[in-house]
Amino acid sequence: MPKAYVYREYGGPEVEEFADLPKPTAGPGQVVIRVRAAGVNPADWKRRTGWRGPGVNPDHFPAVFGNEVAGVIAEIGPGVTGLKPGEAVFGSPLKGGYAEYAVLPASGLARKPDVVSFEDAATLPVAAATAYDGLRQLGLPRGGTLLITGVGGGVGTAAAQIARHAGVRVVGTADPAKREFVESLGAAYVEPGPGVAERVRAVAPEGVDGIYDLVGGDALREVAPVLSDHSKLISAGDQTTARDLGGKPVARARTKEVLGAVADLVADGVLDPHVTATYPLDQADRALREVENGHARGKIVITA
Repeated sequence: MPKAYVYREYGGPEVEEFADLPKPTAGPGQVVIRVRAAGVNPADWKRRTGWRGPGVNPDHFPAVFGNEVAGVIAEIGPGVTGLKPGEAVFGSPLKGGYAEYAVLPASGLARKPDVVSFEDAATLPVAAATAYDGLRQLGLPRGGTLLITGVGGGVGTAAAQIARHAGVRVVGTADPAKREFVESLGAAYVEPGPGVAERVRAVAPEGVDGIYDLVGGDALREVAPVLSDHSKLISAGDQTTARDLGGKPVARARTKEVLGAVADLVADGVLDPHVTATYPLDQADRALREVENGHARGKIVITA
């Protein structure tokens, strides 16, 4: 039977295991893909602990990790038109992606451009699309300044590049070990922690025009004073704190049009997903630990 990496209940890493699961079938409006690559995100390990983001349903165990994949269509469900087996696509699976096969809604996937690798495409449905959606939500003008907290991860890496392409100056906080990487994105690096607001003002004396938060909690509270208009504060890391400060959570569009737009950015050389490490499916535990421990720069991808 096909392999998958699952969690059998909510808890820590001890509830994770490799499993043999029946090959899924495509229901109405769905397709099954043979997974070639799956992106690894902080939300993956957070869901294992019992955390659920907006609109996320409770898990049925064993639950397969992962929420972004790229692969080749293996089966078409009833009512699906315009797609056929053998086509390379990417999107968010319905029941996990750290697996050899995954089920996706036909309405929420996009074709993979030939010039985009499966590994890069697998980083787009969550990380790059979240970055894209958030920047559209902020709507900062060319010449504006954007502060991204936690810029060194997958969403931040994409947001920095897309923002700079739109003519927005980027200031970013990240662990000191990621400073060189952050600066390679064209962002002005600021070390997080006590006094961070003063350090941001040192590189952006007039303050910032928007904050894209990917960390939340005290880290968000500490930088909030550099923004005069808190309606221009959005968070993909902590919607509660964002709302407390007068901001909003990132509003996800989750459409094939957004997926197509970010894929075009990759194909055109505007966006580099910065896949910094790949792991085969039988090392999915190692990939997840790298993200959970906060050591990852850019994106970690599992290949199947």
